[in-house]
Amino acid sequence: MKTYTNVFDLGDLKTALAEAAEIKQDRYKYEALGKHKTCLLIFFNNSLRTRLSTQKAARNLGMDVIVLDVNQGAWKLETERGVIMDGDKSEHLLEAIPVMASYCDVIGVRSFARFESREDDYTEKILNQFIRYSGKPVFSMEAATGHPLQAFADLITIEEYKRTERPKVVLTWAPHPRALPQAVPNSFADFMNEADVDFVITHPEGYELDPQFVRGAQVEYDQKKAFEGADFIYAKNWACPGVTRPEDYGKVLCKDRSWTVDTEHMSWTNNAFFMHCLPVRRNMIVSDEVIEAPTSLVIPEAANREISATVVLKRLLQAL
Repeated sequence: MKTYTNVFDLGDLKTALAEAAEIKQDRYKYEALGKHKTCLLIFFNNSLRTRLSTQKAARNLGMDVIVLDVNQGAWKLETERGVIMDGDKSEHLLEAIPVMASYCDVIGVRSFARFESREDDYTEKILNQFIRYSGKPVFSMEAATGHPLQAFADLITIEEYKRTERPKVVLTWAPHPRALPQAVPNSFADFMNEADVDFVITHPEGYELDPQFVRGAQVEYDQKKAFEGADFIYAKNWACPGVTRPEDYGKVLCKDRSWTVDTEHMSWTNNAFFMHCLPVRRNMIVSDEVIEAPTSLVIPEAANREISATVVLKRLLQAL
């Protein structure tokens, strides 16, 4: 594996899940693999779980870790080609990338959607420049349109907690005061469509995810109908993806609190587990009672971020 940006980079999911289970039994089994290798983690945006879990994963594999906060510990970087750099940006990404690559063996990049241009976000301009110009294996620690480390951890969690061979998994939109990217729901849909689950997406009209991620999933606009018989409820807000109306891309079209996942919503399910990637706005996305219930998986899900990152880094190292 040379890059990790989506579910297809993992190949067979059963094999990947078996690898995750093996690593969870012995996190240091492949510690020698990363000896004298350096992992560079580049953050254009804030992070808690991704930063900690990926650093831990790299050290599980014996790697040295360098962390760079671009907006705090480096020169401001220009990302556009052809601009006259007479503003506050002192260095261009096209020089910075090969310089950074010269100090490491594997690169992780975290860069959120800017909501300035749907085309720029959905072509993953920043992530793809690292893939193109670094000459090193690159993995996404969340990009403009995907968060594959989170989605892999979500799949691991579902595999561990499922009560039936083919559970019903529902991705539900929930309200939020700010415009959030589609990275997490996109990647969750990406993974669930390839996993052995009955997958349903529910959201208000206008929040349709990009077809490349929805694929064959069932889309249900009636949240109650979508929740019926569900084994897992995955709640997440996202701003308008601009699929049907590109001019609405990145806008908050709705703050309908009736979509907040509370005990009444969970009563419609098959005693479902609740999932969310965190951080979560309590009593906007989910009620206190639901997130604190025994069926809440938000902490095991977060813990599995270490496991998903370890599997991905292991595979990248093995391809060097």
